[in-house]
Amino acid sequence: MEKSKVMQIISDETLTYSQQVLALARLAESEDSTLKRNPLWDKAIKEGKVCDLNEGYAPYRPRYILPDYDILMKKGCKFLELEPAKTLLEACNNLLIFYKHLPSITSYPVYLGNFTDLFMPWDDEVSNPQTKEILKLFLKHIDKTLCDSFVHANIGPKDSKITRLILNLTKEMQLAIPNITLLYDDDITPHDLAIASIDTMLYTSKPSFANHKMYSKEHKNNPYGIASCYNALNIGGGGYTLPRLRLYEISTEAKSIDDFMDNVLPKYVKLILENIDQRIKFIVEESSFFKSNFLVKEGFVQREKFTGMVGIVGVAECTNNLLGIKDKALGFGHNEKAEALAAKILAKIEEMVNNHKGLYCSLCDNKYQMHAQVGIDTDETDDAPGCRIPVGYEPELYKHLMIESKLHKYFPCGVGDIFKFDQTWLNSRDAILDIIKGAFNSGLRYFTAYNQDNDVVRVTGYLVKKSEIDKLTHGEQSINNCTIFGKGAKERGHALERKVYGKGTN
Repeated sequence: MEKSKVMQIISDETLTYSQQVLALARLAESEDSTLKRNPLWDKAIKEGKVCDLNEGYAPYRPRYILPDYDILMKKGCKFLELEPAKTLLEACNNLLIFYKHLPSITSYPVYLGNFTDLFMPWDDEVSNPQTKEILKLFLKHIDKTLCDSFVHANIGPKDSKITRLILNLTKEMQLAIPNITLLYDDDITPHDLAIASIDTMLYTSKPSFANHKMYSKEHKNNPYGIASCYNALNIGGGGYTLPRLRLYEISTEAKSIDDFMDNVLPKYVKLILENIDQRIKFIVEESSFFKSNFLVKEGFVQREKFTGMVGIVGVAECTNNLLGIKDKALGFGHNEKAEALAAKILAKIEEMVNNHKGLYCSLCDNKYQMHAQVGIDTDETDDAPGCRIPVGYEPELYKHLMIESKLHKYFPCGVGDIFKFDQTWLNSRDAILDIIKGAFNSGLRYFTAYNQDNDVVRVTGYLVKKSEIDKLTHGEQSINNCTIFGKGAKERGHALERKVYGKGTN
């Protein structure tokens, strides 16, 4: 007798209790029929042309929420009966309590705030041995209770003693959670902080580097944060929803490049924009979040600071297919026609997105934003994340960076790639910083790298431990929800088989 969906979840010995609870909740959300979707959208989902990223039929909270933690630090929180912190211990305690009450698509907070700013009042206490112990316990608590690698903290662009301590602890503790990004601006960020961040990144795959100059220019009216994988969103707001266009699958419907550009692509862009409208309208007008949640009532988030996100995957495979290129080694990443076509396709999507009047996103000029989605565990090798060059077909490092730098401008809501280095780079941190500076000056938004021998590795946009994937493969449980995704991405998308860049040889 075939097991019911519920029984499949509760009898799965590789799922922890918490993972079973979340899976059951997602199942309930996906079974509801209140939200009447366009039959053409449902058809496109079944055909694999679009994807709703498991958001379900009854969205009851925004997908990504970036609270304004400055309010918590200055005013506390009435709902949670938290007074403004007077000590570092109180600050960490307040934050850990607050984190447990933040909704998201994962049911874990996707943005923990900027640790450099949050802990600045206690920066002069770094020499106190208790400071290190408090922060060590704080990070350990996050790793063991917010069990999802989409949990994301920021540091920088300014320096602080506590930021340095957090980097040292990150390297020492080798935790997959939280994800960390350095907001890097070479006019603000000290050279030695950047070098210390690169050192930590090489040993534990974090922090990544975000192009703060580029993002801050686009967020003149409101500060931004990097959340989840590498999503750039308004602090005090976030992202309502993130469906995605699977460009390769869409391209298989086209009879020619012109047919794709003039007919096929516009059809699916219109569908996804309509779907985003519908979901946002439901979240704002039907669900209770913006009517009753304490985050809204106390001003930690404001509706107008949210936006809709248009996810993109499979740019490389789409261009290869439209040009009739069968061998990926001769396609996108190695073919100027494919790269030019990619820019043309993304410009077309951008034009349609910008011409669409979005709902409930006034701080974003009533526009939704494009996002280079990092892929999911069920994706196979025909859907490279965002505009990345397919795994295993990467060109030499400089060319790789320059190709993607030209395309990152289309993704104000987040984009990035991952570079895998060998041991020869461990003593070449200054060279890596020069690479980052050059790439950022050329338009790259986000850079992350790791050493091939690390246990903590970046899979697509999240971190897992290779040792935890091995445990899951052998039928054991892993506390990190993302280990499940990492296992799927490793097996189906070969996500850990990236080209290894050796210093001076690639």
